[in-house]
Amino acid sequence: MGLFYFNTTMKITSAEFIISNSDVSKCPKDPLPEYAFIGRSNVGKSSLINMLTNHKNLAKTSGKPGKTQLINHFKINLNWFLVDLPGYGYARVSKKTKEVFQEFITDYFEKREQLVCAFVLIDIRLEAQKIDLEFITYLGEIEIPFCIIFTKADKISRGKIDSHIAAYRKALLANNWEEMPQHFVTSATETTGRDEVLGFIDGVNEEMFKSGNL
Repeated sequence: MGLFYFNTTMKITSAEFIISNSDVSKCPKDPLPEYAFIGRSNVGKSSLINMLTNHKNLAKTSGKPGKTQLINHFKINLNWFLVDLPGYGYARVSKKTKEVFQEFITDYFEKREQLVCAFVLIDIRLEAQKIDLEFITYLGEIEIPFCIIFTKADKISRGKIDSHIAAYRKALLANNWEEMPQHFVTSATETTGRDEVLGFIDGVNEEMFKSGNL
């Protein structure tokens, strides 16, 4: 599936928490497109989700990294799911993917048929992190469409943003990627990137509904 669509900004008219669990088989059965948000602990995922949905407390924010420990489903506009997944930085690091990333997370990515795109969140302030590159490689290996969302863009200068993205591009190309995956630069504080991310989701949804793929 080519993920290259941008529409006018999606208006969020409803955002509702549905269920939390660690068992993929118990996730909602609705045949709706699903977008999973994942990243290292403390990457600013909850703040980003709240910013995108324009709901201050939809996803619980905490100063304590690794707070999200379950698969959390939110139904948006009654026609798609936003999925908040646990951060992967607090799993025991090992060369085996199943040991690095909690098993129920890999189960989700490998078994969830409604998933149409994953968003991998990366703190733009940091240099390319090995665990992020490993997770991106894992998604490539199991052929899950994904985009990168760089977070906390308000914390550094435009020049540094560009150089850090260039460093990620270089690291991925060195890791056998043909091109830099589609990416967005965001700031939850300044709502930077909101229109672009929601426009992308809206465009993919439109394609999904038109083609009847779900």
